[in-house]
Amino acid sequence: MRKRLYFGHPVNTYDTNLEKQLIEKIREFFPDYDIENPNQPQHQVGYQEHKKSTGRGMDYFTEEVLPSCQGGVFLPFRDGKLGAGVFKEARFYADRGEPI
Repeated sequence: MRKRLYFGHPVNTYDTNLEKQLIEKIREFFPDYDIENPNQPQHQVGYQEHKKSTGRGMDYFTEEVLPSCQGGVFLPFRDGKLGAGVFKEARFYADRGEPI
């Protein structure tokens, strides 16, 4: 079974050329991993369903998606800071001692 890397990035980069270019670079640098991109329809549905049932949509990722990956690659904002959601995702792997 192939390992998976999560690609945490701000939603303002979703569906942009930058997102496409970064995914290709991640694949180039980590050819033995599948890339899990949160910008997929099934994750948008999962987020909304989790938010509706728990009131905390972001927990969908930390409870359902992130545990299936073995580390992550994270994109900060231009000022070098991580958004709250991306930080939470990176912290998930840091707390588990997995690569970021």
